[in-house]
Amino acid sequence: MTALALQTQALHVQLGGRAVLQSVSLDIPAGQWTCVVGPNGAGKSTLLKALAGLLPAQGRIAWQGVELASIDRRTRARQLSWLGQGEVAMLDLRVRDVVMLGRLPHQDWLAAPSRTDHSMVQAALEATQAWAWRERTLGELSGGERQRVLLARAMAGNAPLMLMDEPLANLDPPHQVDWLEQVQCLRAQGTTVVSVLHEIGMALHADHVVVMQAGRVLLAGAASDAHTHRAIESVFDNRIRILPLDGQWVVLPKGRAA
Repeated sequence: MTALALQTQALHVQLGGRAVLQSVSLDIPAGQWTCVVGPNGAGKSTLLKALAGLLPAQGRIAWQGVELASIDRRTRARQLSWLGQGEVAMLDLRVRDVVMLGRLPHQDWLAAPSRTDHSMVQAALEATQAWAWRERTLGELSGGERQRVLLARAMAGNAPLMLMDEPLANLDPPHQVDWLEQVQCLRAQGTTVVSVLHEIGMALHADHVVVMQAGRVLLAGAASDAHTHRAIESVFDNRIRILPLDGQWVVLPKGRAA
């Protein structure tokens, strides 16, 4: 039986009096990469925030079989790394200090960073190709460069569960490929990765895909499964086609062939 990193049952979320998630029941396997896709307004980001415990929700959310509500904040911070969409960061902070924030759950109150903390920060910055900027402030960096620093902050926490909402925002294609390689390394280390992506072609590199529409899960299945592909095509009004090409899946506008 596959171990579960996250599980929801009859999950409901209301925002501004409107139902954004409706009766979402979902199992997310541990140590694998699950990607959430769907059109704008489908509830993807809301689902991710609910899984992270960042939004009030009705229903059941469990991390590794333990009710989320029963896990104290410090333990949550050690178990989960979060990379949100459009995060506001202090632009006058040095890059090194921003990434060190990811180590706070592992430090005693008011304690100075340990040798391990510094080592983890350096490793994360090197993995995201941001080490050269360590003494610069966020305000000196472009949007894509800041995104790589925020990814390094999430990675520095070394949590067994990582949730990322639109992590490819502002990244150019080469750095999107770098991100994909980093996710594959995290998965190889046993980290559970859950991401929301608009880039369907990138999402199909995941192990599993959750297809959402109008606040509900239409289908959750293997990224390579034909049923998953048909579900993705349907939520985008069949305006795209998913086709095999050179051992990968490509996404094309309907009417074009690979």
